[in-house]
Amino acid sequence: MSNELADLTSPAVAERIRRDPTAVIPFGSVEQHGPHLPNGTDIMAAEVVSRAVAERLDALHVPFGPYGVTPIHAGHPGTISLSRATFEALLGDICDQLVDMGVRRFVFVNWHEGNIASMDAVATDLQARHDDVLVVTSHACYVAQRVYADRGGELTHGGGIEAVAVMAHDPALVDVSAAGDSTRPDHALAMDAMRRDHETYGYITDVGEIDRDGWYGDPTWADEELAAGFADTVAAAVAERVSAIFALRATS
Repeated sequence: MSNELADLTSPAVAERIRRDPTAVIPFGSVEQHGPHLPNGTDIMAAEVVSRAVAERLDALHVPFGPYGVTPIHAGHPGTISLSRATFEALLGDICDQLVDMGVRRFVFVNWHEGNIASMDAVATDLQARHDDVLVVTSHACYVAQRVYADRGGELTHGGGIEAVAVMAHDPALVDVSAAGDSTRPDHALAMDAMRRDHETYGYITDVGEIDRDGWYGDPTWADEELAAGFADTVAAAVAERVSAIFALRATS
């Protein structure tokens, strides 16, 4: 039986939640990814991973929607950004109604860094309002960066890991030839390292601060073999950590 909320009947959803009160929700964005990857790259990546995570956890898979918080890509055709207030209100409403249905554990699977602050705010508010609710967030883009690092994978905007993620969704949507030569300017690498630092970091408010073309990396790294195993590889790492956190919280 499907675990997709939108595919199930109302009684089937109720039965799934009774069996396991866990919901997996994907988060991405609709934004430019250069001339070679689709605007929906981030949500495609999030969804292929989150569906595989839901299968591994035998959890309900719940759609959020394609849009995220991405003002840094504003002005590029194809980019649509929600405000933080809109994103947080929508996610809060969805989670509250799932709690009313009986969901008690949420797994947020995210592929877009601009969503992080809003996701954290909603997650902590949700747990504060409901003593028996637990939220675990996995930034699958960072998980992919880690698991593919030893194979030369790089998490850049429009680069190899993102190309693999889209190929896992639909290889017809990737046109590596349109990208031209791969590009890894030192400035772009340094700016990404700066904003992702866990200790001391600055902020990017326009993607042009990273690279004037709005993307960088090496999409030619992607191939069919990597794409075939992408969802399971990343989902296995996500699900392992999620399960460990569930177990830890159950003993606290």
